[in-house]
Amino acid sequence: MNFELTFMWIKIVIVLAGLLSVVPIMLFVERRGAALIQNRRGPNRIGPFGFFQTIADVIKFVFKEDRPPGHVNRFYWQIAPWIAVIPAFMTFAVIPFAGPLTINGQELHFQLANLDVGILYCFSIASLGVYGIIMAGWASNNKFSLLGSVRSSSQMISYELTLGLSIVGILMIFQSVRLGDIASAQGATLFTVAGFDIPRWGIFLQPVGFILFLISVFAETNRLPFDLPEGESELIAGYHLEYGSMRFALFMMAEYINMAVGSALIVTLFFGGWQLLPGFTWIAQSFAHGDANMLAIWTVLLQGLSLVVKIAFFMWFFVWVRWTLPRFRFDQLMNFGWKVLFPIALLNVFVTGVLIYKGVL
Repeated sequence: MNFELTFMWIKIVIVLAGLLSVVPIMLFVERRGAALIQNRRGPNRIGPFGFFQTIADVIKFVFKEDRPPGHVNRFYWQIAPWIAVIPAFMTFAVIPFAGPLTINGQELHFQLANLDVGILYCFSIASLGVYGIIMAGWASNNKFSLLGSVRSSSQMISYELTLGLSIVGILMIFQSVRLGDIASAQGATLFTVAGFDIPRWGIFLQPVGFILFLISVFAETNRLPFDLPEGESELIAGYHLEYGSMRFALFMMAEYINMAVGSALIVTLFFGGWQLLPGFTWIAQSFAHGDANMLAIWTVLLQGLSLVVKIAFFMWFFVWVRWTLPRFRFDQLMNFGWKVLFPIALLNVFVTGVLIYKGVL
């Protein structure tokens, strides 16, 4: 019992440390990525390649005076950032970051909560974050903030339908809502081409579902080209217009952690999750030197590294898209969600059912 409790605390510390490090790292990547795409130098004054600029920003956020404006509804205005950021942390609890490991008859699961309703828990908790945004816009007593929060609520509710429908095909194929089971099932071989085994990843089984899920994640995280709740050209800053200091930083933290959770879900559902990248099996065998226990330990470590590398790619993809595509108009955004993505998602579910019935999938 003591071992299980200690192991749980170790996992909690690792996950929290990883999520908290996402924000400063992504701030640096966002700035340098923007500079790279726009042919600029980017931050280059504080530290090597300007990396310590992010640390300076964190210090500024922590120590900057945080005085509520006189016209806000203070209680709701103060708790809104926390309501936005706490669900972002909670959703990562069901993400498996390595396969199960058995040591001395004890099976270890590298997942904070191995729930029977894993993906449903993730979606239900993630949907709570919009309440923080709505509360922030309403409590600010500012028309621009209120419009931003209304935009956010309509956008997130609309695209949550497509988000949910896009994974129905995956759930039908793998017959489970446990993320750990879905990640494990993707380790099988789909087919072999020229001596290379093509894994049974979700991207090969549900390419349309992947595209729908990817687009919906952009909309759910309020990232360009779906950042209408923060549209500077119309709303100055949107729902967080009246915020500064650490409360503004909490909204920023919620956005980046939601990006990390969205990337982790994309990887887990469509790219094998913690399944080893090519060449990692050979590395594990090389370091194990024939010891079965060491091979299992090295495999778990490299599985975690594989998951991190895949998540890092999609985090960079968020930045890449932000500085490449222009923002939609709001009517275009709603039409795209309801008249394009939603019908395609329904059709994808129907076609997947037919293919499963015919024995193709």
